[in-house]
Amino acid sequence: MLRTLLRHGKRPLSIEDVTVTDPPEVRRAVLAAALGNMMEWFDFGVYAYMAVTLGKVFFPSSSSGAQVVAAFATFAAAFLVRPLGGLVFGPLGDRIGRQRVLAATMIMMAVSTFAVGFLPAYATAGFVAPVLLLVCRLVQGFSTGGEYAGATTYIAEYAPDTRRGFLGSWLDFGTFVGYALGSGLVTVLTAVLGTDGMTGWGWRLPFLVAGPLGLIGLYMRMRLEETPAFRARAEAAQADAAGATGSREDDAEQARQSGHGRLKEIFTRHWHAVLICMGLVVVYNVTSYMVTSYLPTYMTETLGKDATTAQLLILATMVLVALTITVVGRSSDLWGRRPMFMAGSAALVALAIPSMLLVRADGALLPALGCLILGLLLVCFAGTAAATLPALFPTRLRYGALSVSYNLSVSLFGGTTPLAVSALLESTHDAMIPAYYLMAAGAIGLASAFFLHETAGRPLRGSGPMVETSEEARLLVADSRTEAGRHARDIWVRLRHPGHRHHDER
Repeated sequence: MLRTLLRHGKRPLSIEDVTVTDPPEVRRAVLAAALGNMMEWFDFGVYAYMAVTLGKVFFPSSSSGAQVVAAFATFAAAFLVRPLGGLVFGPLGDRIGRQRVLAATMIMMAVSTFAVGFLPAYATAGFVAPVLLLVCRLVQGFSTGGEYAGATTYIAEYAPDTRRGFLGSWLDFGTFVGYALGSGLVTVLTAVLGTDGMTGWGWRLPFLVAGPLGLIGLYMRMRLEETPAFRARAEAAQADAAGATGSREDDAEQARQSGHGRLKEIFTRHWHAVLICMGLVVVYNVTSYMVTSYLPTYMTETLGKDATTAQLLILATMVLVALTITVVGRSSDLWGRRPMFMAGSAALVALAIPSMLLVRADGALLPALGCLILGLLLVCFAGTAAATLPALFPTRLRYGALSVSYNLSVSLFGGTTPLAVSALLESTHDAMIPAYYLMAAGAIGLASAFFLHETAGRPLRGSGPMVETSEEARLLVADSRTEAGRHARDIWVRLRHPGHRHHDER
């Protein structure tokens, strides 16, 4: 009897515990999530490449340096409301489902970005023009507060355990493709229309493209099913609610399931995961926004490089990241998430100054090499983040906890990077400020990765194993039963013969 009880203490898996994924459904999930991220970063690419132009359109009375700071301040304002979006959409996604919330964020992003293309310039509407731009950016930021966390959660809960890194990397592939499309469109328009044409009316065109992109993304997201992990959790919650007895238990469970109860649980029981998540997001987003949003302006306004040359260098860097990101994602499945983040963070600390010195060099070859180094450092984080961050939290809190942690970190440190660096540069006149900022972010990432538990190839917290084929499921169940039997046997031997060492331990 004791041996039976021991076996039940480490219960082997049954075939019902293992989820076999449907490949076409997984592909649709990945595509729909990546498309939303692509549209979000299409807007970022457009805004970053047109910071100087938008400064002239909406803040014409300021000096050139103040125009850039004002444009980036409007850019950063969207990040101030991202935590609010995360507080609303995250817990909502844990309560009503991931798919519904992702459809809502897609609508808000598309409409607010599309509306920028119709705004009046300062010359037409005066002070009202920058206020309207700020309103559009705030709506974009609020909707984005539920976008990335929801998209990473959605893909992670659909992906097989052994391919979560590879499939998750496609989400950030959409990020850099969107950025490359947005920045590439601005580069082409600038070359065709010239500076005067872009300032006059050409700046509107890239934002108007967001309308059709949003409709395509919304159509794809409306066709998606809810994730297997959320469905399993919802069914278990319904069963628990049906079996609950007594008003006191019902009231306690209702409080636990409420938005306030979930937030309280996140910060009291999972604070360590929140801190690790925020640290990893710092190193990823500071590097990302430094390269994608600030570097084009840095090379033109601070270093005096040709605008087209600077834009092409960053565009080539984004293409490099997009081409290598899935390779990094697959590598994280083989080698682990923790080694990827630690190696990338350590390299960022060591190479930030050399890469920035190369960017500052004359000509095009050495700056291209500097951008190449920064791109390879960025892809270490970009190819790993989407599989790493959702695995930090259990299923019932995943969307909300990730939304809050991710958006707090992005708002405080990531999205404010262009504003903070440009302001520091304006006050200190030290052209190496970007390198020092990257080094600080790398140190934070290295410390966070040190405390990260490895999750590659393992089920998500609160969920059962996920595999690609029925044969894999049967093998997993058989291995689990063998392991459970071996575990029970070893404990039985130790209890019956306390001084005896099993032959496997010799």
